[in-house]
Amino acid sequence: MQKLDLKSIWTEVDFEKMGWHDCKLYGIAFNDEKFEMAFDIDYIVEWVRQPKDSSYKFWVSPVTLIFKNVYNLELNVTSLNFTIQDISRRNPSIPKNANHINENVEYDWTIELAEGEINFKSVGYTQYLRTPPVLLDEQYINLNDRGGISFIIAS
Repeated sequence: MQKLDLKSIWTEVDFEKMGWHDCKLYGIAFNDEKFEMAFDIDYIVEWVRQPKDSSYKFWVSPVTLIFKNVYNLELNVTSLNFTIQDISRRNPSIPKNANHINENVEYDWTIELAEGEINFKSVGYTQYLRTPPVLLDEQYINLNDRGGISFIIAS
């Protein structure tokens, strides 16, 4: 996994530099008025290989990931193990309402989970780092330590 510059906001422009492998997904929320879908995730900002035993430590931060202009949502899951394996995009095309939303391209997005996947169309996303990352032996923050499930974005 590539090392990221520590920044508090990422967008689809950063997609090639980002990776969500082994990130834990805690919750999904919808804003139907804005056609947005939000995810509460523990994002692994950096994997740190330990030289003594080749194990890893992880810089992890809770984030809110919001996809814009979402439609054609399909959830196909076989359990509640919502550990992300990968997020991919394909089939760039002109959005069906391009003039109204002032966007030029949308994609077919797939969020591959440990046991299922989430598919949808969207013009892109914004991911907000909610707290500074903490260095952990595990790839996720304890639910109590992260303050439970949240979609709040600090202003």
